[in-house]
Amino acid sequence: MNKEKGGEIMSNYYIKTRSYEVFASKAMKNILDRNCDYRRYCWNQALALWNDLYSAHQIYDKICYTTFTPKKNKRSNKLKIIQKDVHLNPSPNWRLVRDRLVEEKEDWQFAYSAHLLQLTVQDLGKAWKSFFDKAQPDWGKPHFKSKRAPRQGFKSDQAKLIDGRLFLEKPQGLKKDWEPLILSEKPMNYPTGVMSFYRENGRYFVSIPYKIPKQKIDRKADTGKATGVDLNVGHFNYLGGNKSILPKKLEQTYEKIKHYQRLLARKREVNGKEQAMQSKKYLKTKTKLQAAYQRASNIQNDLMQKFTTMLVDNYDSIVIEDLDVKKMMMSHVASKGMHRSMFGKFRQVLSYKCEWYGKKLIVANKLYPSTQRCAVCGLVKKGDEKVTLYGNKKHGTKHNEFICYNPACSNYNKKVDRDENAMLNLTILIKHPELNRAL
Repeated sequence: MNKEKGGEIMSNYYIKTRSYEVFASKAMKNILDRNCDYRRYCWNQALALWNDLYSAHQIYDKICYTTFTPKKNKRSNKLKIIQKDVHLNPSPNWRLVRDRLVEEKEDWQFAYSAHLLQLTVQDLGKAWKSFFDKAQPDWGKPHFKSKRAPRQGFKSDQAKLIDGRLFLEKPQGLKKDWEPLILSEKPMNYPTGVMSFYRENGRYFVSIPYKIPKQKIDRKADTGKATGVDLNVGHFNYLGGNKSILPKKLEQTYEKIKHYQRLLARKREVNGKEQAMQSKKYLKTKTKLQAAYQRASNIQNDLMQKFTTMLVDNYDSIVIEDLDVKKMMMSHVASKGMHRSMFGKFRQVLSYKCEWYGKKLIVANKLYPSTQRCAVCGLVKKGDEKVTLYGNKKHGTKHNEFICYNPACSNYNKKVDRDENAMLNLTILIKHPELNRAL
């Protein structure tokens, strides 16, 4: 399995991350499992220490002494004095937590790579920073990891690709033979960054970020065409037609998921009480459910990658909506369909592909009334004239119909597909950016 996950733009190169399934011997599977367990242990230890240090800092802190360190600037060759206050109970940071954990290492921990501990504490520091910076509106505090979590993993900055095979870092003192890991597909021949290994549903995977020089990415040829993309539940409208996001094979997979979930619910209870130990039939059904979820995820990812690639191949400028998906799903109107239509995933994938291949991506203003504006005459419906998810009660129209009531419009009193009209309104923003606002 090879899954393209996303891209990140750096100064001189692009970061392109690809996921592969990992095939390992029984001995190496044991090593992977132990590394997953050790990362979870390090995370929980680091989080507990972080909380203790923060509590001590809040209760009582004072400056014990101040150090003055001379430092020469390499560019200007000027000498600068660095002043640093040493606290009794300093505020925690990932370096302080890492140093404390290294000092308190037990003998058994030396059988593991020291990089596992460092990368884990670094990730904890990033999690706290994201929480305080409000990277996402609902970003919560870091929490303790459970061994019962369906996904376990670890990171490595020392793993290497040699002749298409993946070699993990061998801990010091290990005398056993160290075997390579086989990937599901041939890896790319570029420098790599920190690799993420994870175990899910009894299978092992690795995400490898490749550092690809910018000159190695071929820009797509200019086509002179532009389009808007109107996102809807089950399908996306663009100038060339519409793309179904919920094809028949995906709907069938969701029906299987529903079936297995019902089976599990019945097998979970015996005489009206939940079983403490699950039967073999329960575990067998659970495995089938996990496989169905994986199939649904693979189908969705394949659809999204192919559709976004088609857009950047055929259009130079693309306009999309700036949707607040979280608030839309809270309305509970077709929220399941919105979740399955992958609005957020679409924007993420399209954004990095436009950056890679030199295409222009325009994000419409949240208040731009693409569904309420007539694409022909520019009339904007307001008040009781608006088209809602339930249609328009005043005129008795359906939710997927748009009728312009401007007598001077060529579409006067004509039924037009609302999604098609919204897509045309988004396309208009390419030539008329001054309209990209609340109207």
